[in-house]
Amino acid sequence: MKVDLRSSADRHDGLLRRRLDDLVPALMRRAGIDCWVVTGREYAEDPVLRTMLPATWLSGRRRTTLIWFDDGERHERYSVARYPVADLFPAVWDPDTEPDQWKRLADLIAEHDPAKIAIDTSPTFALADGLTASEHSSLVGALGPLADRIVSGQDLAIGWLETRLPEERATFAKACSVAHEILRRGLSTEAITPDVTSSEDLVWWYRQTVHEAGLASWFHPTVAIQRKDGSARTSYATKPDLAIISPGDLVHVDFGIVREGLCTDQQEHLYILEPGETSPPRGLLDGMAAAKRTQDILMSEFVAGRTGNEILAATLATTKAESIDALVYTHSLGLHGHAAGPTIGLWDQQGGVPGAGDYPLFANTGHSIELSVDITVAEWNDQHVRIMLEQDAWFDGNACEFLNGRQEELWTI
Repeated sequence: MKVDLRSSADRHDGLLRRRLDDLVPALMRRAGIDCWVVTGREYAEDPVLRTMLPATWLSGRRRTTLIWFDDGERHERYSVARYPVADLFPAVWDPDTEPDQWKRLADLIAEHDPAKIAIDTSPTFALADGLTASEHSSLVGALGPLADRIVSGQDLAIGWLETRLPEERATFAKACSVAHEILRRGLSTEAITPDVTSSEDLVWWYRQTVHEAGLASWFHPTVAIQRKDGSARTSYATKPDLAIISPGDLVHVDFGIVREGLCTDQQEHLYILEPGETSPPRGLLDGMAAAKRTQDILMSEFVAGRTGNEILAATLATTKAESIDALVYTHSLGLHGHAAGPTIGLWDQQGGVPGAGDYPLFANTGHSIELSVDITVAEWNDQHVRIMLEQDAWFDGNACEFLNGRQEELWTI
């Protein structure tokens, strides 16, 4: 399962070139921007800048400044930096001729005379707010009168981060398949021995297995246990809980990996059969069905141009009409786990999320279909239980579909 770094680097750089060639011009024209500046210093890189570096660049170097010009017909991109950024950005700064990097950038912008100069600042999206205060001050000072043309590059930054080329769908699906395989192995007797394995044991089984596979984790997994006596136990990195997984437990895992630069995010459930049981309690099975129905409702509401808040409201209206007590907290997925794109609810903001929830849905984007339903389980003395599901999906502009299927049944041991 391990990834060969050299071949992966070649694929990364080839894909990056195609994204720069095809995606950036389209995004600039969609946003009506004719100049985009992305700059950052080593170890204080703009999140956008990091995603534009070749595989051999594990961070920026000194000050790395990238710039694009687009007049609707002609598209240009350059590097105004001490070192060339591979062969992806032609270098246009000679420190021996002009020692002042900021002045060279300002002169280049003045030569092109753009109407709008986009920079990565945003009060709404952290991933689009990567220009540090000192870099901003230096840039504004260098531009002089041209600084009046500065605008937020939020839509460019979010568009770049959230949009996948169609060819990336297969890579994304493979990452989800690999994650599903590990997730399922953990929810089995390979990782769990009832009355022996603790929730924290299972958490670290996942971390170790991902590490040994040559993959990365973008967050520490969690394991939650709900049981008939009404107790609920959750294992967090900051508050370890050594609850032992036992017969009669409903086990929930939240798990994600990073493969080929793409993040996955999945939540599934396992039931530990009690002696004499051949299947889980009917109430838990009904809960799984209600949660899957909510997934279907939510994905059917994905329409290009709708905002996250509009999708959330439409979904909750339908679940309410069907008497499903649901919470929806879906986020974008891709180069980051909690990625750039529209927020479709937060667990504690079901009336809509100002700002991030007002961002529209675009095609060729990845999404974590994350939600939960509250149910009453008759077999557990009418105890309230929360079924929490999360799966990775792709919106192609017409339909939202799971990248590698979903949990269709309640796993059992």
